[in-house]
Amino acid sequence: MKLSTRGQYAVMALVDMATHGDGSPIPLADISQRQDISHRYLEQLFGKLRKHGLVEGVKGPSGGYRISRPATAISLLDVMQAVDEPIKTTRCDALDRGKCKPGGLTCQTHRIWMELGDNISHFLASRSLADVVGKNGHG
Repeated sequence: MKLSTRGQYAVMALVDMATHGDGSPIPLADISQRQDISHRYLEQLFGKLRKHGLVEGVKGPSGGYRISRPATAISLLDVMQAVDEPIKTTRCDALDRGKCKPGGLTCQTHRIWMELGDNISHFLASRSLADVVGKNGHG
């Protein structure tokens, strides 16, 4: 199982904002440089983050983005879900409603993989941006 860079980069960008933000807008170019993430890729991610209410854009010469809620109120799962990062631990499709095999059957290991996915989701839901910043010695 591997999470895509989409989810990882979104978390990295928001942790960067929580670390360097003082309420002023942060230009994506600054995040791009500090985190070594393509500016164009960040623009795509921030469109989704803005749509989900996690960041707000500020226009103008000193514009950029700022986190729209306190870092303690944004979970890592919120960020992952905002950028459409699936937490997928089974081989079945969500549309199959848990059926892994032809004929509508569920494989023997399905329950354990679903439990793993639930644990990952719970872990991400229980960690906020502030938790990550604090564990890195900031804030």
